[in-house]
Amino acid sequence: MLRKNASKNRSPDDDTLARIDAWWRAANYLSVGQIYLLDNPLLREPLEVEHIKPRLLGHWGTCPGLSFLYAHLNRTIIERDADMIYICGPGHGGPALVAASWLEGTYSEVYSHVGPDADGLRALFHQFSYPGGVPSHVAPETPGSIHEGGELGYALSHAYGAAFDNPGLVVAAVIGDGEAETGPLATSWHSNKFINPAQDGAVLPILHLNGYKIANPTLFDRIPQDELKSLLKGYGHKPYWFEAGFDDEKPADIHRRFATMLDTVLDEIAGIQEDARKGSTTAVQWPAIVFRTPKGWTGPQEVDGQPVANSWRSHQVPMSGVRDNEEYRHMLEAWMRSYRPEELFDEQGMLSADVAQLNPAGQRRMSANPHANGGLLSRDLRLGDFRHHAVDVPAPGAVNAEATRVLGDWLGAVVEANPDNFRVFGPDETLSNRLNGAVETGGKTWNAEILPTDQHLSRTGRVTEMLSEHQCQGWLEGYVLTGRHGIFNSYEAFIHIVDAMFNQHAKWLKVTRQLPWRAPIPSLNYLLSSHVWRQDHNGFTHQDPGFIDHVVNKKADVIRVYLPPDANTLLATYDQCLRSHDLVNVVVAGKQEQAQWLTMDEAVAHCTRGIGIWEWASTGGGNVDPDVVLASAGDVPTIETLAAVDLLREHFPDLKIRVVNVVDLMRLQDAREHPHGLPDAEFDALFTPDRPIIFAYHGYPWLIHRLTYRRTNHGNLHVRGYKEEGTTTTPFDMVMLNDLDRYHLVIDVIDRVPRLGRNAAGVRQQMVDARLRARDYTREHGTDIPEVRDWRWPGPS
Repeated sequence: MLRKNASKNRSPDDDTLARIDAWWRAANYLSVGQIYLLDNPLLREPLEVEHIKPRLLGHWGTCPGLSFLYAHLNRTIIERDADMIYICGPGHGGPALVAASWLEGTYSEVYSHVGPDADGLRALFHQFSYPGGVPSHVAPETPGSIHEGGELGYALSHAYGAAFDNPGLVVAAVIGDGEAETGPLATSWHSNKFINPAQDGAVLPILHLNGYKIANPTLFDRIPQDELKSLLKGYGHKPYWFEAGFDDEKPADIHRRFATMLDTVLDEIAGIQEDARKGSTTAVQWPAIVFRTPKGWTGPQEVDGQPVANSWRSHQVPMSGVRDNEEYRHMLEAWMRSYRPEELFDEQGMLSADVAQLNPAGQRRMSANPHANGGLLSRDLRLGDFRHHAVDVPAPGAVNAEATRVLGDWLGAVVEANPDNFRVFGPDETLSNRLNGAVETGGKTWNAEILPTDQHLSRTGRVTEMLSEHQCQGWLEGYVLTGRHGIFNSYEAFIHIVDAMFNQHAKWLKVTRQLPWRAPIPSLNYLLSSHVWRQDHNGFTHQDPGFIDHVVNKKADVIRVYLPPDANTLLATYDQCLRSHDLVNVVVAGKQEQAQWLTMDEAVAHCTRGIGIWEWASTGGGNVDPDVVLASAGDVPTIETLAAVDLLREHFPDLKIRVVNVVDLMRLQDAREHPHGLPDAEFDALFTPDRPIIFAYHGYPWLIHRLTYRRTNHGNLHVRGYKEEGTTTTPFDMVMLNDLDRYHLVIDVIDRVPRLGRNAAGVRQQMVDARLRARDYTREHGTDIPEVRDWRWPGPS
């Protein structure tokens, strides 16, 4: 829990204020140096052409404000022994946060070639936005970061995800005023309704109001102060307004004002937590700070007669072409010398001992806080045996079950066994997706008003829902990045809303695998249900399986996609997912009642293989050279495949069929391309090197071709899947619209097995007629034809 300030004097003494100002000047100096300099890092000689980078890349405008806040937060960490991390929402504040971690010594600890002296400073400057160096934004390479600055809108959702179940943590979340215009950020202000001060940490939102984006003013800066305060009050915050840099106020007075206000705010947070942990359930207004300063504060006021500071021109590089412009070089040198580096660094180029007193010790440094390297704190989940929740399957297809409801029962046990280390996130769809067990056991997080008509709402709930996929994704990312475990369940069609957020997390994982100091974090797990084939009642808008295609674009090392065909395989699959680290696991499973195929032992074996022959559905148990291979991936495609096998047995009893089912989609890819990929010899053993393959796939069919294009028998592979045909109709009519139905699969076999062809023209016509009959039945009766609706796997032939 955050401590109150023990000092009766609300304002730090003059020495502390001077130290804050010196640290801030040092951070600003380093930020400018990273953007401009290759050499001469301490300006021990006049600035020359060879000292300047040939390409000036980076962003200056937000850095002074970020460093000002960092310096002041450091003072409070020391005085309160606070456990705090810093989230940098402004997109390209990289120089400031890299500077902070170097000043704190963390950077030199994790990157030994960037030492804490003049040579290290030269390396720090040289590498920034330079080939082979580090990015210009706050990236995985930046110590202390859990938030990728390359995309805007997620600072607050990441912050709240980090604070959930972290009762001692304070997350300082700095939000850019450009970022504040994004939809995800606007929505994330409501996250304060989901924080329980008795069991969670605290988030301090700081809206960095510096007036400009890349080339335009920001809306939040141009609305009246009272209007902005009212907006934040409406979101449930108590706003504190701070403004500086627009007049000639002395630095000491600016620092004194902000330090006093920051102490007031942190004491307020400490009081909220103290009251809650003594049992108070009174509704609270969490404080938030509006921090208004000029864009490019402390930088050049104008260049070539054009205003730079307090304008959009300071957003990136205030002066370009410095190597070729002597006047610009003089201006740059004067700008950097205005921070008085000779007062900040000693003869060896190390931060002066007096200024370094503002750095917290050890893990209290925000750049070294283990919460920002969550794998260091991660605890494995206590996972009960999922086998205890198995569906009893006496024979393939003999019983029906709802796969996600079965999974939900097990997740309820996981919630119960891990009350502070596991959460289920979802956009008001967890019950709709049949994860009832998790809701009934853990309750739904809610710290707003609760009425007698409400169900499952709880101040301490473990299922966290908000009707915003962005927030669910952001919360889960913040949760796993700080070392905890979770699931994001969603309707399949609408998970696309977080495509860009998924991109950033996958890229984060890819980079962190190359950073030995970053400890592995729990995987980010998706459960996509209410999927394309059973959104027949909601229609075309709800029918889209394309997230899988988006996911497999990312680095193979971090991506896994699973399509379990029944409840037992779903249980076995999710047990693997919750035990994994540094991955993104995408699992697609239906929620509707349907036939179950595998016993639990069979399901475990099948999931371990990821792909395999279903002997009980194959001619000769799969041990004969087949005439055709029927493959499937996904629950509905599996049903249609088996129904097609049943029809083929009836009409062509001598046809040799092999049935292959795919759970782990990436097993289809070449072993040289994905760690789960099958070697060519194993792939050919399953699918044969020369026989027709009819593949019924859950999603867009071209993905299967993309994954298998190198395979020997790719020329004989024919894939059926979703073809962007949908409407409000019946389940079977939906598969017929996309030619994935059993009758069409039989037609595909007839058309592609040479010995059938024209000898099976009558059967082919029967299949065409069956499709017409099924279509007519749905139009007349509003439901599927009984021969489809009531079909059951007949068992051994």
